[in-house]
Amino acid sequence: MNEKKPQIQIEISPEQAEGVYANGVGINHTPSEFILDFLRFLPGAQKAKVFSRIIMTPQNAQILRNALEENLRKYEERFGKIKIFGKEQKEIGFK
Repeated sequence: MNEKKPQIQIEISPEQAEGVYANGVGINHTPSEFILDFLRFLPGAQKAKVFSRIIMTPQNAQILRNALEENLRKYEERFGKIKIFGKEQKEIGFK
């Protein structure tokens, strides 16, 4: 018998709904937790500022990873491959 899981109602404040822009992330971990620091780099600056820190269990980090992989796959199916700028692409062979 398939039992439906109850839907969880998500509450978000107007301030949180605005979101926080980040153009980088720093990730650290211990045996019991993952720490994700969402950063903002400004052009010409020598430092990046942490705008949000998220701490989660390794299990929840794995769930996040799976959700990101699935959503990145769906995004690329719809909009095309995501290009990573600033990375050198090495070519093999002759042109």
